[in-house]
Amino acid sequence: MMKILAELIGIEAKLQIDWVLVNTCLQFASWGLFSLLLAEVLRDSYHALCHQVSWLAKWHNKHHMAYRRDLSIVSLKTYQDSQLYHDILESTLLVVVLIVIALVVGQMGLWLGVAYACTFLFGASQRYILGTIDTDYNHLPGPLETTPSVWWVNRSYHWRHHFDDVNAYYSGVFPLVDKILGTGLSLKGKTIALTGASGALGQALAAELLKNNAKVVALTTNPEKLVEQAGVKVIPWQLGNEAELRDSLEKIDILIINHGVNVYASRTPQAINSSYEVNTFSALRLMDLFLTTVTGSQAKATKEIWVNTSEAEVSPALSPLYELSKRALGEIVTLKRLDGDCVIRKLILGPFKSQLNPYGVMSAQQVARAILFLARRDYRNIIVTINPLTYVLFPLKETSTWLYYRVFSKTAKNHS
Repeated sequence: MMKILAELIGIEAKLQIDWVLVNTCLQFASWGLFSLLLAEVLRDSYHALCHQVSWLAKWHNKHHMAYRRDLSIVSLKTYQDSQLYHDILESTLLVVVLIVIALVVGQMGLWLGVAYACTFLFGASQRYILGTIDTDYNHLPGPLETTPSVWWVNRSYHWRHHFDDVNAYYSGVFPLVDKILGTGLSLKGKTIALTGASGALGQALAAELLKNNAKVVALTTNPEKLVEQAGVKVIPWQLGNEAELRDSLEKIDILIINHGVNVYASRTPQAINSSYEVNTFSALRLMDLFLTTVTGSQAKATKEIWVNTSEAEVSPALSPLYELSKRALGEIVTLKRLDGDCVIRKLILGPFKSQLNPYGVMSAQQVARAILFLARRDYRNIIVTINPLTYVLFPLKETSTWLYYRVFSKTAKNHS
């Protein structure tokens, strides 16, 4: 008996977890992850400062001078100068700062960030000495084949920094700093069209867009109801005649689909037809029409569609036909996003006071400001509501729906 007990104690001793080792590993991993994040924040913050501080801009401008609009280099010498005066300088400063932080704090995990920064310095040095561009991933020449990524900085994302707005899109690998600064989407100089322009939200959005130095085109089926705003171009249109807007949409950078109808408790055939025709089908026709204007790689990087699908995608709106028609629109928007023709954002909005909802608890001005605040931080699903459940339910619904559609549907090109 004593022998068996001794054996059990021996087995327990062998299986005993070394908590000191586990704690050391977790501590190293935590500080290592922090150091990688810190490296990105420091590098992108330096980049942003290069556009705000004149003596830093003198060196950084050599980087911008090196590329043509298709990201081909102007000349080998100009490219090598850009590597020396920007990339190598930036990487060297980053390595030095991170080494100082690692020495002062005294955590081994911080040296992971130093090693990460050294990869940037090595790549920049190689490009300067050898004159090669194949490791300069965000500046490889050629057409832009994808839309700007929301999770990391791809070529289309960074192209906008060079040729859309140099005072935005500062991030180099992960767009964290752009999300903090609100430089993940520049509205400056963009021509933005919005439907439902005579409504409360339409007019509030137009006012906020003007404050962000955008050019606004108001698309309205009720021009007589539209309050005149300086700097807003008004284009009347009629339901069912969306094709007549084709030439106007050619010149539009961002289309905001915001019109809708609410028949409340009605369920007559006329109410059903009206709800789906206005809330679903006309919106889809406008989307398809706008997508035909996304031609050329640069349009893929800059053109966008924002669709007001509303909180009714996941929550009751006390209006069954409004919910059904808006949910149908939301589902098809999710399906269309899979094709990657351009950036498509959803506006998932809670109850705000308007002609459709006189009992809304939020103001249209508050909602408009919140939409642009989140859009400039490159949120693709812009949720503005007082209902906390929507912030939980919508991401779950959207992710599961996206995955289902991804697995069980194909593009027209793939299907053929």
